[in-house]
Amino acid sequence: MGRQRTSRPDTRPHRLLPQAVRTELYNHLAAGFRLFQSQLQFPIPSPAPGLPRVHSRRESPLLYKRSDPPSAYLAAVGPAPRLGPTNSRRSPEPLGGPAANAHAVGGLRAGIGGEATALCPHSGRAELGGPWGTPGAKMASAAEGDVGTVAELARVLRWGFDELSLNKLATSLGASEQALRLIISIFMGYPLALFFRRYLFFKDSYLIHLFHTFTGLSIAYFNFGNQLYHSLLCVVLQFLILRLMGRTITAVLTTYCFQMAYLLAGYYYTATGNYDIKWTMPHCVLTLKLIGLAVDYFDGGKDLNSLSSEQQKYAIRGVPSLLEVAGFSYFYGAFLVGPQFSMNHYMKLVQGQLTDIPGKIPNSTIPALKRLGLGLVYLVGYTLLSPHITEDYLLTEDYENHSFWFRCMYMLLWGKFVLYKYVTCWLVTEGVCILTGLGFNDFDERGKAKWDACANMKVWLFETTPRFTGTIASFNINTNAWVARYFFKRLKFLGNKELSQGLSLLFLALWHGLHSGYLVCFQMEFLIVIVERQAARLIQESPTLSNLASITVLQPFYYLVQQTIHWLFMGYSMTAFCLFTWDKWFKVYKSIYFLGHVFFLSLLFILPYVHKAMVPRKEKLKKMG
Repeated sequence: MGRQRTSRPDTRPHRLLPQAVRTELYNHLAAGFRLFQSQLQFPIPSPAPGLPRVHSRRESPLLYKRSDPPSAYLAAVGPAPRLGPTNSRRSPEPLGGPAANAHAVGGLRAGIGGEATALCPHSGRAELGGPWGTPGAKMASAAEGDVGTVAELARVLRWGFDELSLNKLATSLGASEQALRLIISIFMGYPLALFFRRYLFFKDSYLIHLFHTFTGLSIAYFNFGNQLYHSLLCVVLQFLILRLMGRTITAVLTTYCFQMAYLLAGYYYTATGNYDIKWTMPHCVLTLKLIGLAVDYFDGGKDLNSLSSEQQKYAIRGVPSLLEVAGFSYFYGAFLVGPQFSMNHYMKLVQGQLTDIPGKIPNSTIPALKRLGLGLVYLVGYTLLSPHITEDYLLTEDYENHSFWFRCMYMLLWGKFVLYKYVTCWLVTEGVCILTGLGFNDFDERGKAKWDACANMKVWLFETTPRFTGTIASFNINTNAWVARYFFKRLKFLGNKELSQGLSLLFLALWHGLHSGYLVCFQMEFLIVIVERQAARLIQESPTLSNLASITVLQPFYYLVQQTIHWLFMGYSMTAFCLFTWDKWFKVYKSIYFLGHVFFLSLLFILPYVHKAMVPRKEKLKKMG
């Protein structure tokens, strides 16, 4: 005769309450969740097909699938769920039922997340030890009414949060989920910057690098998930290139080739016919950072006398560690959309040098809030106009059926408005950089601190300039400065300024992507800038045109004509940039008879003859003098 077990009192906390009290408690809890779903306006569909509305004592509400709303479960449970004695050890129960939730092998997982479609006998042979014996017999008793209930209530919460997901919020705002994640990430820079100012500004360098690396990687994961490994791989490999190849031209060329090839491969494998926010978006910013890092590291090994004043400013004399390179690459204020800044400037931030008050936190809150406020103005403007002015309309039959002048004016307005989304992002991120101190750019002649080191926009110039070169000088400033510093000026050995400029624009087009629209856009920019310079020189050197242009009364008229031409053909260029593929931009250009190409190619060939006819020779000028 086997040894008899001595019964012990059940002292578990949830069993100390009487049965009636526990039943009443559960009823209140179920009622609370009914109120929860009603407040969120959850739909209350009928039970899942093939399932009864009221369960028997042996059936489990966990038979509902994961996709079913919680109301189906709550309606089926009824006011008094079964909290009675346990099932027999050999009696079959539906998989995911109360006893199965307490099963030693995957029971909880099946109860919470699985779909109940099969039967599972409980053998109860797996001994867990402890005073209550086997899980199949004893532990099932503990969990029959409680674990299943907790699992379902957890599913209710999860279902409710799914209803409040970013995707649904983005849809209600008329945006994509990725765009909403991007905006949230950009604005998250402000609390991160405040934390940095309060707790890390004068702390050890390694803590600051770790903070920047961790926050940047977190932002990357929030936006792109596991695809953050692309940036991580390129950062680590770039560090190895610097360490293994040293300050050599081989390291610079290897960096150019590898980083650009990786970026272009990413474009090739991820490109679609639309503008998608994916891992290649921040990676193009990172690519320029790492190339600039290699060039500055190369310059740091040269004699100072052989470098220009600009090269001396950016040359890296020390040997950066992996943590420093990672912090520089993942700085949260510039990881997603820029701006570009040098390693030396970043190290000044880490060392606490970028402040207008030596030894104290920078007094940059007001300048940062000004840029933030300006960014919000552009954000509101873009949000209000985006449903009404879209590039998709350019491809519709309704657009084609309108008059030629309507098509031109719509392109003009759209070309001005479409840039606002870029302006918004750059102004908001500039505010983050200013708040951290990274935007500090020494003092002006009056001793006032300048906070434009990370400025990507000159807003007043952008809004008022009537010239294409003015827009270029006011838009995406840091990227243009990067191309000038690390590409255009490095091609000085070619001895041809126009060739160097053309190659720089080709590099920019490839850096943006592999779509033909990028090439057409920057080709148009190159053509427009050349023609605009010819026209400006003609007006300046021709006495007749110069006198005509100086008439004060006609100045507003000249300005209006210039602005009309300026934004019409800016929109013409941006059409190819935003529509990407040749079949789309070709269709739009055809609808306005390739006006931009015809106009500027004609001026390119005509202006030299006009210049020759209207500008007198130097000998005639001397006689006239």
